[in-house]
Amino acid sequence: QVQLVESGGGLVQAGASLRLSCVASARTLRFHIMGWFRQAPGKEREFVGSMWSDRETTVYADSVKGRFTISTDDAKNTVYLQMNSLKPEDTAVYYCASGRQSTISVRTPRAYSYWGQGTQVTVSA
Repeated sequence: QVQLVESGGGLVQAGASLRLSCVASARTLRFHIMGWFRQAPGKEREFVGSMWSDRETTVYADSVKGRFTISTDDAKNTVYLQMNSLKPEDTAVYYCASGRQSTISVRTPRAYSYWGQGTQVTVSA
């Protein structure tokens, strides 16, 4: 069983930056897609971004493109989400997820088999 543990959330003002970390329990994640999703109160879980198993291809939601960046450190089994120029609408619980590369769109939750517990990000105006 793969476990993912997120950290790095917090309360910041608009315009600030945060870096979320997600540590995986298994080295096999090197060959997995790694994704970030978020969920605001009363809303459905929303795709944020994903890095493919080739560790070169990344895709982002339009709402975060140019502000958020995903990176990995496979030696540490860790994936990061660097969030810059944060806005109040970025407030949500952020989840990391992993799964085997497949034909399922990486933008959908069902492409992922493993999920972290989430970390809260709150951006004040």
